[in-house]
Amino acid sequence: MSRLRKITAAEIAAAEKNGTTAEDWSQIAVSEGFDPAQVERSRLEGRVEIGEGARIVRSRVKNYRIGPGTLIEDVTALECRRRTTFGNGVKAATMNECGGRAVAICDRLSAQTAYLLAVYRHRPKLIETLEKIIGDYAETRASETGETGRDCRIRGARFIRETRLGDGVEIDGASILENGTLCDGTRIGPDVKAYDFIAAENARIDNGTTLERCFVGESCRLDKGFTAAESLFFANCHCENGEAASIFAGPYTVSHHKSSLLIAGMFSFFNAGSGSNQSNHLFKSGAVHQAVHLRGCKFASGAYIMSPAIEGAFTMVKGNHADHHDTAIFPYSYLMEKEGRSYLLPGANLTSYGTVRDLEKWPARDRRTVGRDVINFEEHNPCVTGTMLRAVDTLHTLRDQDPAAGQYAYGKTVVRATALQRGIKLYDKAIVAALGAMLDGGTSDPRYDGTGRWIDVAGQYITKRETEAIADDIETGALRTLEEIDNRFRVFHVHYGTYARSWAEQIYASLLGHTPTAEEIREAIEAGRNAHAAMRRTTDADRDRDCSLALAVSYGADSEDETEIRADYRAVRGLE
Repeated sequence: MSRLRKITAAEIAAAEKNGTTAEDWSQIAVSEGFDPAQVERSRLEGRVEIGEGARIVRSRVKNYRIGPGTLIEDVTALECRRRTTFGNGVKAATMNECGGRAVAICDRLSAQTAYLLAVYRHRPKLIETLEKIIGDYAETRASETGETGRDCRIRGARFIRETRLGDGVEIDGASILENGTLCDGTRIGPDVKAYDFIAAENARIDNGTTLERCFVGESCRLDKGFTAAESLFFANCHCENGEAASIFAGPYTVSHHKSSLLIAGMFSFFNAGSGSNQSNHLFKSGAVHQAVHLRGCKFASGAYIMSPAIEGAFTMVKGNHADHHDTAIFPYSYLMEKEGRSYLLPGANLTSYGTVRDLEKWPARDRRTVGRDVINFEEHNPCVTGTMLRAVDTLHTLRDQDPAAGQYAYGKTVVRATALQRGIKLYDKAIVAALGAMLDGGTSDPRYDGTGRWIDVAGQYITKRETEAIADDIETGALRTLEEIDNRFRVFHVHYGTYARSWAEQIYASLLGHTPTAEEIREAIEAGRNAHAAMRRTTDADRDRDCSLALAVSYGADSEDETEIRADYRAVRGLE
C-alpha cells in the first residue's frame, strides 16, 4: 500500500457531508491523493486505512486496511473484531471425523505437504514438526487488523469478519465469511457461508455453498449449494450440489449431483455418480473408518461402499459393497456387485474409451497459474505400472493354486476364472506399453535413481524412498519452511522422466535377467509403441460403439426419415 497519512479536518468535514461517520477520525489513515468522495454514506470504526483510489460506499468497516483500487459497496460489516490468523493454523479433520488425521491448513499449503500430515501418522515426530512449521507460519499472518489486496470488489455482502483478501478478489452477495483467507483472484458468490477456511488462488465458491474448516485449493470450484466440513480440496476440484465430510480431495475430484455424499476418504482424479455414497460408521467404535479411492476411480450412479475399503487406480465401481474390499494392486478394474457379493474384473477398464478420455481431459482442464500442487498426468508411469506387475503375479498365484477353479477369492472380492485370464492378458499388454513409453520418454542418468517402489502423493508420482527422505529432512530440520518442503517435491518432478526411465530400466533388466543392451532398449520401445497402438485400437472400437447409430434411439424425435434421424444424431454428438 502507498504511503498513508492522517485524514485532515477539511477531508473529515467533506466525508461527513457525504454521510460518512467514524468512531474516531484520528484512527483513519488515507493515501496522499485521498478524495473524500471515496467514502460515501458509510461507518468507519477502529483503525481503518484507505488506499489510493479505494472506495467505501454504504458499508460499515472496522479495523481493516483497504488496498488500492478496491471497492466496498453495500456491505453490512467488513470487520476484524480480534487478533486472528485468518484461518491459518485451523485443523481440518480430514479422512477421520474423530480427528486422527487432522491437517493444519494455511494459505501456503500444498497437496504434498497435506498428504504427509494426513497419511504419515506412523511418524509422530514428522507430524509434530510439520504442525510447528505451519503454526509458526500462521503466527506470521496474525494481526488485529484485516486487509484487502489491490483491486478487490466486495458488493452486497453481509458479514465479512476476520478475513484477509489477496489481490483481485471478488465477493458478490456472500452471507458470511469468518476467519479465513481469500488468496489472489478468488471469487465468492451469493449466499456463501464459510467459517475457518482458506481459499487458494483463483478458487471459486459460489451459489449458496457452505464450508466449515475447509481448505479450497487453487482453481477449485464449489458451487450450487455444495456443503463441506473438515475437508481439503486440491487443485482443479469441482463439486456441486452434494456434500462432503472429512475428505481429502486430491486434484480433479469431481461431484456434481445433489444426492452424492463423499465422506471420510481420500480421492483424486475422482468422479462421483448420482446417488453415490459411503458409510464410515459401523456402530461399534464410532465414525473412525476410512476408505481410499486411488487415482482415477469412478462411482457409477447409486454406488455404495462401506468403509474401510480401498480400490486400485482407475477402478469403476458399480453396486453396493459392504465387505471392506482391498483391490489396491488391481488398477484399471471394474468392481461390480451381484447378489450382495463384490466381483472384481481385473484390468477391464483398459478397454474403455472413457479411461482414455479421462487421461486426455485432465491436463486440458488445468486452470492453475501458481502451481503449488505438483501434478503428474503421465498415463505410463512407475506407480501404476508397478501395481500392474504385482497384479499379474497375484493372478498367476491364484490360478496356480487351483487351475480348475471357476472363481477365486481375493481381498474380499470374487474373481472369476475368465476374468482372471483376461486380466493377465490385458495387464501384460499394458505393462509392455508402459515400459516402452518410459524407456523412450527420459534420458539415462545414474544421478537420478528411480528404482524401487513408487507412490502417488496427492497427484504426484514419486519414489517412496524420496518421500521418506523428505520426511527425514523435515524431522532433522534440514527442511524448515513450507517453501523448502515444496521445492523438494518440485525438484523430483522436474527430473521425473529420468527417474521413470531408471525404474523402467531396472524392471526390464529383471525381466531379461541381465542389463539390457542398447538394441534391446530399442526393441522394448518399439514393442511398447505397438502395444500402445493395439490398446488404442481397442479403446477406439469402444468409442465407435458408443457413437454408433444403434445409440441414436430418441434422436430425430419428429422424423420418420432415417437420414434425418442420423443427421440429428451426428449433429448433436458432434460426429463427422
